Amino acid sequence: MKCELVSSLADIDRGDWDSLNKSDHPFTSYDFLNSLEISESVSPKTGWNPQHIIVKNDKGNIVGASPNYLKMHSYGEYIFDHAWANAFENAGGQYYPKLLSAIPFTPATGPRVLIDPKSPDSDKIFELIINMFEIVVQNNNLSSAHLNFITDKLNKKLKNEKWIKRKGLQFHWHNRDYNSFDDFLSKLRSSKRKAIRKERRTIMNNNLVIQKITGNELNNEIWDSFYNFYLNTIDKKWGGAYLTKNFFYLINKTMKNKILLIIAKQNSKIVAGALNFIGSNTLYGRNWGSIVDIPFLHFELCYYQAIEYAIDNNIKKVEAGAQGHHKIQRGYVAETTYSRHLIKNESFAKAVRNFVQLEAKEIDKQIQFINEQGSPYSNI
Repeated sequence: MKCELVSSLADIDRGDWDSLNKSDHPFTSYDFLNSLEISESVSPKTGWNPQHIIVKNDKGNIVGASPNYLKMHSYGEYIFDHAWANAFENAGGQYYPKLLSAIPFTPATGPRVLIDPKSPDSDKIFELIINMFEIVVQNNNLSSAHLNFITDKLNKKLKNEKWIKRKGLQFHWHNRDYNSFDDFLSKLRSSKRKAIRKERRTIMNNNLVIQKITGNELNNEIWDSFYNFYLNTIDKKWGGAYLTKNFFYLINKTMKNKILLIIAKQNSKIVAGALNFIGSNTLYGRNWGSIVDIPFLHFELCYYQAIEYAIDNNIKKVEAGAQGHHKIQRGYVAETTYSRHLIKNESFAKAVRNFVQLEAKEIDKQIQFINEQGSPYSNI
């Protein structure tokens, strides 16, 4: 078996890649990643240079892979290492480029090492991929390699101590076999339950019609509207959109059955939307936008409607993206996320290791406090 670097998913057969994606995770699917590349949302010009690792067996068949990018900045990652870059460069080092295994612009936990589930050599394939990170760093004089938003399984399997462990914090909603949204509300503290009902009544008083759209109901006209909302919201917050309009057209062609778009109409006109991706047991909330300023509309489209959909379709979890302590009041709980970091410079690696160890203690305390003292649930 041998490892190779591939600079475009177009050089890999769709079936070969997806045969490795045994969890059927929407963000590690060929269609999602390839749409990012074809639309030029991801490209060397945007600071995301694809450098995917693949493993071929002796017959030339792909039996392992890892989505990777040579990064010239740290934007669009949601595992923040800007301070590391500044510290290293202030000390005379060069932090960029770095090697990153992640899903661009997508703070969602998922597989980063894909292995043929039928292969008897899974452990060997895993080691080849992990070793390839270090080879690429050394041979290309990179500062570091990073695995962002990895699964708990990968975090435990990666025994190599060179890979520094880092914890993060997100808020996820869990479906505890609720029969309905009201059943879910009944498990909340009275004050939280009343607040959510008040917010939802406020929304309905604005002459809004809310619809959940998926599959063949989606079309380019709807995506045109959504892209305007996306740009409007991005421009207000960050000043520049990562995703091109063509990206949305492409995923509409190839992934429409894995997409849930929740829209709000006012006087028959679409005025807001929230984009979700449907996994095998998780609903992933990603982008949202609006051209109207209506109180609680963001909460309705991004949280309450997503929770309703999960309950109606027996989906076990809703992940609504990065950060957001306001999610706690809406039934979400704090959970640990994981990333791993390979730093070539030994003294800098030691400093980073010390930092993340202190950071992890604070995150553990924060999660415990949120879920025990700040829980919105009455009996959990």
